[in-house]
Amino acid sequence: MATSLESMSLEELQSHQREVEATIKGYEKKRKADCLAELKAVAKKHGFSLDEFVGGKVSSKSGPKGVAKYANPADANQTWTGRGRQPNWIKDALAAGKSLDEFAI
Repeated sequence: MATSLESMSLEELQSHQREVEATIKGYEKKRKADCLAELKAVAKKHGFSLDEFVGGKVSSKSGPKGVAKYANPADANQTWTGRGRQPNWIKDALAAGKSLDEFAI
């Protein structure tokens, strides 16, 4: 194949390059769509929707993250914005009679 590329003009090579780039983008898009479908199927198998795990939005673009409003006193790395599903450490503390205000940052 190298000899056939060497015989091409610059315009032909650039056109070929654009075709290859478009094919690669299409391939990556299909792989992402296949992966998303597989993830949705696994979540459904376990009785969930994928939206429950990704904050209600399934997107290839990552949006801005919310600002943490609550932190776990036992582990400051565990935070929660107050939106979406409550983390287990919040659920456990609330079940034990603690107030959400005790975890405010």
